[in-house]
Amino acid sequence: MRSAVLAAGFGVGVAVMAILLGVAEIVLEQSRAAALAGGGDVVMELMGEVPGRLVLSGALQGEALRSRIRAAAPSHTAALTLVRNGRRTPVDARGGIPSLERAIGDPETTPIADWGDSPEDVEWTQDTPEKVLRHIDRFHPIPDAPDWSGSWAEWLYFNGRAADARFYLTFLVGPATADGRRSAGVRLQLDRNGQVETFTESRPITDAEAQQAPDLQIGASFVRLEGMQYRVHLDLPGEGGRRVRGDLTIEASAGRLVPPIEITGARGWRSGYVVPVMSGRLDGVLDANGEPISFGGGSGYHDHNWGFWQGVSWQWGQVQQGDLSILYGRVFPPPEAADPARVPGFVGVLGPDGPLAYGVNVTITETNDERGQPRSVLVSARGRDLDVELAFEVESAVTTRAAGPGPLTSGLDFFQLRGTYAVTGRAGGRTLAFTAPGSAETFRGRPGAR
Repeated sequence: MRSAVLAAGFGVGVAVMAILLGVAEIVLEQSRAAALAGGGDVVMELMGEVPGRLVLSGALQGEALRSRIRAAAPSHTAALTLVRNGRRTPVDARGGIPSLERAIGDPETTPIADWGDSPEDVEWTQDTPEKVLRHIDRFHPIPDAPDWSGSWAEWLYFNGRAADARFYLTFLVGPATADGRRSAGVRLQLDRNGQVETFTESRPITDAEAQQAPDLQIGASFVRLEGMQYRVHLDLPGEGGRRVRGDLTIEASAGRLVPPIEITGARGWRSGYVVPVMSGRLDGVLDANGEPISFGGGSGYHDHNWGFWQGVSWQWGQVQQGDLSILYGRVFPPPEAADPARVPGFVGVLGPDGPLAYGVNVTITETNDERGQPRSVLVSARGRDLDVELAFEVESAVTTRAAGPGPLTSGLDFFQLRGTYAVTGRAGGRTLAFTAPGSAETFRGRPGAR
């Protein structure tokens, strides 16, 4: 009798366990069902509006993904409270864009005809890479931060190289002047055969003109964004009556950009950075006092900086090889705003269709020559899918001394460096082993300066 009861009980226990395991497996499969997430095959969680727009009209439009995507729909979740007859009930809510939800087969929105796109929804559905590019490259209103306001500056930076020349170009707009306008200037450094020639022009502009950026005109020189192409016209004076004139174009692409990054500190301090073009096809000709300089078939780069620059310095560099682009940087804020030692560095690696890997576990070690000027830079970065080392040897340097408020700190010399990177390691499953020309920037204390 005992044996029979034990056998029956044991059998029931095994049966119950089998049923529970079966139910658990069914629940697990259902939890992974695409329909529960709106019908999509892949779910990505992004923080903020700008990353979402960049993914929809940027990374997902790359050549490797465009043909594999039927539709993409952003959604947002929130915790709400339902109040009825004096009772309060917590509710988890999810909102999306009806037309895009239907496109991915969402069973909830499809049968409800009254759920249509709002005007705000339409902005998302009609987003294009061109609109997103213009959005991330716009200028920012000067924040209300009296402790830092005199050092606000924002600029569009371009560099490019071809077979026989390189250039470094900045369109900079500074703080408001006494007459209500804003200081502004254009600076071109033209590097040929190791010799650097500088052309500059300063001309105040109105704040309304500054807010048209990236369409920006200072004096006779201007930048225009037309579709996915930056068109730059230059007409600048140099030393000894020399002058440079000409037109350049740089092609942007949806997947080869770095989205906006901004750090903030005490009393309203902030500094931001975005790279609309990590690497793009460069074309055009500059005429330096009657001598044509062709950049046809070259490679160009474009970034955009904004913020308060009093007491700020940075380390930065970039290199391109084939379909790869690598960028590194670190900002040192003034100690009154934030602890410089706690601001990490950053290394990002982009492939032909977007980011491959990035890391913030970064060390940047600079070595000086006998004059105290930069001789080499060693960058090491570790992160998920990233283990890379960049060794940069300086071949030439352009030194700028800061004078007054603006993006360069008084008492420091600013170095724009040209040289060669030796890159080794791995990123996103790719092995990196190449040598290529590149650029870097850094600062040094000026002897005797305080």
